[in-house]
Amino acid sequence: MEKAKVEESSNDLIPVTIESKDIESLVYVIRGKQVILDSDLAMLYHVETGAMNRAVKRNQKRFPEDFCFQLTEEEYLRCQNGISKDDGESGRGGRRYMPYAFTEQGISMLSAILRSDVAINVSIGIMRAFVEMRKFLATNSLILNRVNELEVRQREYQKSTEERFDKVFQYIEDHAESEQKIFFDGQIYDAFSLITSVIRKAQKEIILIDGYVDVDTLNILAKKNDGVDVKIITYASARLTNTDVTNFNAQYPTLTVKKTQVFHDRFIILDGKTAYHIGASIKDAGRKCFGISLLEDPGMVSDLLNRLRTI
Repeated sequence: MEKAKVEESSNDLIPVTIESKDIESLVYVIRGKQVILDSDLAMLYHVETGAMNRAVKRNQKRFPEDFCFQLTEEEYLRCQNGISKDDGESGRGGRRYMPYAFTEQGISMLSAILRSDVAINVSIGIMRAFVEMRKFLATNSLILNRVNELEVRQREYQKSTEERFDKVFQYIEDHAESEQKIFFDGQIYDAFSLITSVIRKAQKEIILIDGYVDVDTLNILAKKNDGVDVKIITYASARLTNTDVTNFNAQYPTLTVKKTQVFHDRFIILDGKTAYHIGASIKDAGRKCFGISLLEDPGMVSDLLNRLRTI
């Protein structure tokens, strides 16, 4: 920042106009107020910083706290890079005191006590700079508020969109399987994959009603989620020993087996609310042609569960 130039004509000093943009670089925001430091004001007014501050002290009543205040050391350090060290009050060792900051009202009062054409004209330029900066801040504040509003709307829209997608994905997950599916002989992998996916839907309990279970059946049930209990309802003639059950429970607890002859068809019931009718024992899935159907009627699932409680 160059010092304001003056020209001599008829023994009067006539200041050259100072651009607002030059003054704006000297403005700091301290304690929530726009201020200019004493050393920068002294440079603009073509006086020594010490002389200017002494004039202020002689007129102390004209400079209340909201007109002029002395910086703390922390405030000084925050804006130190922008403070001139060659200000008339610093020897080779730097400033002997913390600088003073002048608000817009303080600068207006300062021009009155200095009583020079330079001070008057420079103060006018400073006042205009403050006005321009207030307009700039007001405009930016309005823009910032609009940006914030857009961000809020964007977040709300994104949240709403995510909720809609969650509902869609949940629907897809709940209706991922076809109501009916037929597997022909030889489709062993496809049948195994479907039954495994059905078993993995359970979060708490699997009830398998199948008269012909064996170790192969347990191998499929081992694909269940951790912590899911398994209950098998099977025939007394089923090829499943107590040792098989014990070995399964040692790694995939908890399995219980109940034997009865009351069921002919095969069912899988998940968490007491979803049931599938299976046309063949799951150990034979894919070896022969069979079908699997989701029971859509909640009443049928309830009837199955009630029948199980009576055996």
